[in-house]
Amino acid sequence: MLYIDDKARGVHEGYLVTPITKAELVFGLNGAGAIKAVMTGVVITLVGSLLAGVGTIFNPATILGLLVMIVLTSIAFNTMMFLMMVRIEDPLVPRAIFGILNTLLFFPSGSIYPVEAFPVWLRAIAKVDPFTYAVHGFKSLLLKETGLAAIVPDIIYLSIFAIITLAAAVPLFKRTL
Repeated sequence: MLYIDDKARGVHEGYLVTPITKAELVFGLNGAGAIKAVMTGVVITLVGSLLAGVGTIFNPATILGLLVMIVLTSIAFNTMMFLMMVRIEDPLVPRAIFGILNTLLFFPSGSIYPVEAFPVWLRAIAKVDPFTYAVHGFKSLLLKETGLAAIVPDIIYLSIFAIITLAAAVPLFKRTL
């Protein structure tokens, strides 16, 4: 969104004329978005946990796990959205797509119903849905009081997903005005 908003305002011209590479621009734009998402995620997780009375929020291992999950979830979703929007010109298109996509990815994630209760075709979608791994990691840490070992598959999937989407976004990024 940052890049698309900058494009709409004409601000992007300033960093497109710099001598840095496309990869550095993509990493910088994704890093900036991820930093904002991490700060928001930390505040929401802390306030939400305190309001809900989740006592595990004060466990140091849980805090570390939550921080890892917040960072990886932020990076994974930021890179996914960046990949999808790397060639979009109109600033209104992403907002509509993000709303629809969030809804489509939210329901098969296991946040409302357990994934095990899904029909086979929906379980297949949940298996590749990054929301599923984020939801599982947060549920495991906050509600099931598990340790870091329980979220290792979630960490691995979100890391690989972020690397793949970031690697795909670099060659698609246009460095033109």
